[in-house]
Amino acid sequence: MIKAFTFGKFLPFHKGHEAMIRFALSKCDFLTVLVCCSDKEIIPENVRKKWIEKTFEHCKHLEIKSFNYLESDLPNTSVSSQSVSKLWAEKFKTLFSDCDLVITSEKYGNYVASFMGIKHIVFDIPRQLFPVSATDIRNNLFTYWNYLPDSVKPDLAIKVVILGTESTGKTTLSEQLATHYKCASIREAGRDIVANSNSFLYDDLILIASEHAKRIDKETLGKSPLIIIDTDIHITMSYSNFVFNRELEVSDKIYNSNKADLYLYLTNDVEYVQDGTRLSETDRNLLDLSHREILKRHKIDMVEINGNWEQRFEKAVRQIDTIINSGLNIKYFNYSITHNS
Repeated sequence: MIKAFTFGKFLPFHKGHEAMIRFALSKCDFLTVLVCCSDKEIIPENVRKKWIEKTFEHCKHLEIKSFNYLESDLPNTSVSSQSVSKLWAEKFKTLFSDCDLVITSEKYGNYVASFMGIKHIVFDIPRQLFPVSATDIRNNLFTYWNYLPDSVKPDLAIKVVILGTESTGKTTLSEQLATHYKCASIREAGRDIVANSNSFLYDDLILIASEHAKRIDKETLGKSPLIIIDTDIHITMSYSNFVFNRELEVSDKIYNSNKADLYLYLTNDVEYVQDGTRLSETDRNLLDLSHREILKRHKIDMVEINGNWEQRFEKAVRQIDTIINSGLNIKYFNYSITHNS
């Protein structure tokens, strides 16, 4: 039996990594993928492992392990270094004493194999098949988005939610932003399930919550990492409390699908327009207070957007640009604190 291993940081895991692993599987009977995680990195090891496990969930001849280390003990380098490779080879000897093959897409794989006394098979070092690196993706997520497997995209998608009470321009602003950024806009499910805000059942809110989460999950696999979401689960919760004086019972999965990177709350200091399906202006303003209470209860850090329609658009763009330019490090600093993966 030929046992082999490959290793990497997978920051993030991309289709080039996936192709290398599939190539490696064709060269051995059993493969171990080692996710190397240093003390200086932000993306958690369990997230990186999950990406690979989901991509290869039906493969029986593969295992994914993680290895946590201190960069002071095992240095990182982007170039092939014999001295660094020797240090890593010594560690790999203890981890893979029964392996006689290592497969990489890096030149330093030859050094590692030589120090271990095993064979090295290279895969697409020039990156001709998949011209991308994890650094490329970290530096420009929008350009390289389609090089990410579906297992990775939901975690790296940038979700922006537009919130507010009725008749504050949520749908119009969502559509404007989607056009501006050439990305998807998720229409609020409530508009398709409930025709009139004055007449609906508690069970309708359950349907709305489920359908809206499905739309979000589907769009995280779309063509752009940015998703503009018209309304979210907190607003549905607010309607439940406001109309039925009852907490909305939803699963953790539905709630987590709604978690976003930016919450923009449209204030109600604009002209109220009654289109025949909305609450009265008095109730609409009371609903605004309900929304704010629910968001506060769930510790949602929202940015209020006021002014005329043009000003609201400009303010929203500034906020979204800030999130986009902050990069993956900021996103995953927040991710590691607030998510359980």
